[in-house]
Amino acid sequence: MCGIALLVGPGAREHAATFAAMLETVRPRGEVEETLLDDEALLGTHRLRIVDRDRAVQPWQSADGRWALSYNGEIFNFETLREHLLSEGHELRSVSDTEVALEGVLAWGEDALLRFRGEFAFGLVDRHTRRVFLARDPAGVKPLYWTLVDGRLAVASEVKSLVGPLGRDIVVHEVPPGHCGWAEPGAAPELHPYIDLLRLGEGQPMVEDLDDAMDLVRRTYREAVRMRVDTDLTVGVILSGGLDSSLALAHVREMHPDCVAFTVGTEGSEDLAYARRLTADLGVRHEVVTLRPRDIGLADVREAIRVSEATEYGDVINAVVSLKLFQRVHASGVKIVLTGDGSDELFGGYDMYREISPEQSNALFLHKIRHLSRTELQRVDRTSMGNGVEARVPYLDLDMLTMAMRLPASMKMRDGYEKWILRHTFADVLPDYILKRHKNPMSYSSGLHERVRLFQPLFAGIYRSYGYEAIGPMRRDFWRVLQDADHDLDRALADAENARDFTAAEHAREVAGAVKWNVINGVRATRRRLTRR
Repeated sequence: MCGIALLVGPGAREHAATFAAMLETVRPRGEVEETLLDDEALLGTHRLRIVDRDRAVQPWQSADGRWALSYNGEIFNFETLREHLLSEGHELRSVSDTEVALEGVLAWGEDALLRFRGEFAFGLVDRHTRRVFLARDPAGVKPLYWTLVDGRLAVASEVKSLVGPLGRDIVVHEVPPGHCGWAEPGAAPELHPYIDLLRLGEGQPMVEDLDDAMDLVRRTYREAVRMRVDTDLTVGVILSGGLDSSLALAHVREMHPDCVAFTVGTEGSEDLAYARRLTADLGVRHEVVTLRPRDIGLADVREAIRVSEATEYGDVINAVVSLKLFQRVHASGVKIVLTGDGSDELFGGYDMYREISPEQSNALFLHKIRHLSRTELQRVDRTSMGNGVEARVPYLDLDMLTMAMRLPASMKMRDGYEKWILRHTFADVLPDYILKRHKNPMSYSSGLHERVRLFQPLFAGIYRSYGYEAIGPMRRDFWRVLQDADHDLDRALADAENARDFTAAEHAREVAGAVKWNVINGVRATRRRLTRR
């Protein structure tokens, strides 16, 4: 919904130019710039106007002016929470989730975060004491970073908002998903989990009965989608033609008919074929972004890394494709989209879940969920919000997270299919050609993966050129680390801590494979053109 920036501490106003540069960096995330400037606290937001568009001005202040909030995201159940606040005697001045976020924290403290059903990140400043409360949603859909410079706390929605204006010698920290905490004046925030993603489902009974599991999956997913389409705006769906996004589209079409699907790929790619067939069957308007592999060059890769700040190689490749897609979404005037991200991590969508030992399966699920905030979710956030589009992720609703960890792995992977429980539960919703389609990663099935892979040896250098090592180095994808560890999760987790990059030999093999694919594909394309003549 927004891009936020805060600079709090002694002499903050003297650094107004630095703060302006921080805020300018997140300008693409919103439509209107709004600021609050005190001597020792500078707060700003580039707001994407979605809820109570005229009155929910930021930074939102409490009625007495003591508290100020810079807020990104949306609390989907804010209307229910608003009624609770009113019944408790609180006077409210808007019909917005922004006000509910501030008043909820003041009324209920940290417990408010457990009442919020949403995707959010915010900084709440006590203008009297200069204490700052930071919080981030359970899955980390919305980003939040901080650093401390000369006794001043700087907070922003993106890494680039800190390393550019504040210098490349700083150390940037992520507010982890499901974490919150206070920063005392001049001190680093003391963050702790209000939701521990590595303990999801702990202490709750497993759902062993298939009928019960299907009922739970259906009810939980439908509610997650319903909350995310409760808007008077057109809702888009990022559609690959795979199971997860197709399921999202089918539900959005039912619950919010004012919808449109968006797909990216090369002509003749699997994604386009499946997506076109499904949208035709559902009668949904379909926007298609067609690309040729040769249309993608080094400038596109450089821009994808700049925008996405991606720390893993696979996310860079997907970010190149995603940027093209969200540029079309923005050009179409759509502000809100739903995506299918997170389903693979919840329901066993990757080969690694079948290749690991059963004893380590649950730990792998939790590890992947915990690190989505710096991998797939980071790519989705930067490429969407970088084009003024809010991407909502129903699969990562808190109830979805806890529900999925109560399902045994045997319901997630069965009969040769990944995400079996989703296919079985929604067999009455999706056509067979979608239900029987196996997982195919985005950049592969769009026909663009091998083209981007040509530039892989340059990724890390480009990443460093933007100063992003302030938050950590670029690293190999975890599936490769796990593969190199012979699918021993404990060993892989230890190796991942070292964040080893590819060796020169590994880069050479990757490029050789990509060159071979591109040459063969180029010859085939030439033959097709000659045949048409």
